[in-house]
Amino acid sequence: MKWKVRIEIMLKENILDPQGKAVKGGLNALGYKNVADVHVGKYMELIIADTDNQEDVNKQVDEMCQRLLANPVIEDYTFQVEKMEG
Repeated sequence: MKWKVRIEIMLKENILDPQGKAVKGGLNALGYKNVADVHVGKYMELIIADTDNQEDVNKQVDEMCQRLLANPVIEDYTFQVEKMEG
């Protein structure tokens, strides 16, 4: 069985986001004055194969985020797991 995993990683609220501030400044300079704040993060999609149990997939993805994909000290992450057809 295959699973599609969507992962979103964002800086924690109390962490300075210089990239987000730069994007906000650029948008404001282009005339989009109503953009009050910007937060820049990461988005990933994974395909997990040869696993029948969604609980195992959840555990594996959580471990991947903790060990490599996110920095838990400064980033929060969320993920959704969806069974693929076929």
